[in-house]
Amino acid sequence: QVQLVESGGGLVQAGGSLRLSCAASGLTFSRHVMGWFRQAPGKEREFVAALSWSGGSTSYADSVKGRFTISRDNAKNMVYLQMNSLKPEDTAVYYCAAVRNVLVITEARVYNYWGQGTQVTVSS
Repeated sequence: QVQLVESGGGLVQAGGSLRLSCAASGLTFSRHVMGWFRQAPGKEREFVAALSWSGGSTSYADSVKGRFTISRDNAKNMVYLQMNSLKPEDTAVYYCAAVRNVLVITEARVYNYWGQGTQVTVSS
């Protein structure tokens, strides 16, 4: 049984930082592309960042480039999202997702496994 469990969300002021973590179990973690998505109230789920199984290839949404960094530790089955210079428009529920693939994928519909999400709220 595959499980993805996010943690690290919370309330932060604009300009602040948060580090999200996602613990994966029940899958061959090192063979899965890992992604972060987010969904704000009244909006569709959107891509944030993704990382290849080796960590050698990444992709970011334009809105977070230069502010967010995705990383993974295959020995610990963990993926992280370091979020700096946070803005109120980053407020959303953030989801960790996984798909067995070689190339980085940005489309949510392709991902097989999803976590329950963690709330990030950025106050102005």
